[in-house]
Amino acid sequence: MSFRLFDAPLREPSQFVGFAGNMIDRQSENRADDSVEKALADPSARLLLMHGGRLYLKLIGGGFDPWFGAEESRPLEASLDRGVLLGFSDSGPVLAVPAGIDPEQLPDTIKGIDYRSVYMQGLIDEAAAGAMAQGAALLAWHASHRFCSKCGAEAAMRAGGYKRLCPACATEHFPRTDPVAIMLTATREKCLLGRGRHFAPGMYSALAGFIEPGETIEAAVRRETLEEAGIRLGRVVYHASQPWPFPYSLMIGCFGEPLNDDIQADLNELEDCRWFFRDEVLSMLAREHPGGLVTPPKGAIAYNLIRAWADSA
Repeated sequence: MSFRLFDAPLREPSQFVGFAGNMIDRQSENRADDSVEKALADPSARLLLMHGGRLYLKLIGGGFDPWFGAEESRPLEASLDRGVLLGFSDSGPVLAVPAGIDPEQLPDTIKGIDYRSVYMQGLIDEAAAGAMAQGAALLAWHASHRFCSKCGAEAAMRAGGYKRLCPACATEHFPRTDPVAIMLTATREKCLLGRGRHFAPGMYSALAGFIEPGETIEAAVRRETLEEAGIRLGRVVYHASQPWPFPYSLMIGCFGEPLNDDIQADLNELEDCRWFFRDEVLSMLAREHPGGLVTPPKGAIAYNLIRAWADSA
């Protein structure tokens, strides 16, 4: 009798979500305080330039190129001393660097496009999108954690951008990732979808909420579903995760088993929340719903949760 330790697909579901194609070798054990300087001195170094939630893209042959050389970035007022080393690709070091020039001042050959649009419109390949998520999260953390939370002194970047060190009290600060539970409550016949007030017209999605301190993933899934929809959950099963650089979150996707049917939606959080049967969900996924209802776009972990359930019959 054979025994399989991992009875799962070779490609886990997390590999099919947006921002999951990062191929960078992070070499986390080799991050020295001068690693950014050494990387920038390498002629093969490639930079992602970011400013105000936008990625700067070169227009080349009808497409977009997100990569800049160090010298190429100087006219865009790149703050190379504030760059972070993402790691190494087959062609050399990869860094994310804040640019100083405003998008309105860019030359016609360069566009500043917000991260969501870059991802939703597929303007760059999956590997570059994954690198963008890594770089955007790190730069956002540095921008919001300039000062030591213990003594208030301005902290300095260390370890290639993966640490800040306070020169006054020697406290070390490390980049954070905020865990978010996103869950699809479902039976064999139907699933629960909600609509936020800021959603695009007709869009319904899985419910989601931040995981609080001292809370397991499963407990957060149950709490958020009860708070937002009034649905109590039994079993909770993990499905997939997704890095989400808005600003530095990790979406943790789960399925939940409902114990009651009667929805009591929190209309302070949601505009609407209701059950959807499989045929209707399939029409939403195909963008063929007669009422114009849709799911989130491909690449979003919510889409992947909904698709996995819809195809499970």
